[in-house]
Amino acid sequence: MRIFTFILLIAFGLLTFFLSSSVLFDWFGIRALEGNFVPFVVWINLLSAILYLIAAYLLIMKKKMAFTALIISLILLIIGNIVLQFYIKNGGLYELKTPKALLFRTIITVILTSLSYVILFRKKSI
Repeated sequence: MRIFTFILLIAFGLLTFFLSSSVLFDWFGIRALEGNFVPFVVWINLLSAILYLIAAYLLIMKKKMAFTALIISLILLIIGNIVLQFYIKNGGLYELKTPKALLFRTIITVILTSLSYVILFRKKSI
């Protein structure tokens, strides 16, 4: 299960890093494809991507700080979801897919955090 979670963290982290950095730094014309992107959401996604990659490394090294890195990412994403709702209610421009994508990322992070908890903190039976 550790290798499976490691692969998920690496894949999700690299994909998120590529997409977020492409929007922020306008690589490959991806920014134009995104339309009305919400900058703070993209920054949270970029930070989460870095935390996923850090967590992957720590998980493969069997370090319990992997769980902490994912908790930090989860907290950032929850804050991002709350702030996004205020942003939308105050008339901020956004794409309809943004809240759904942020919620999806939050759910995936809950799953990855739960897996890392089971891997790193479960009691070994005799």
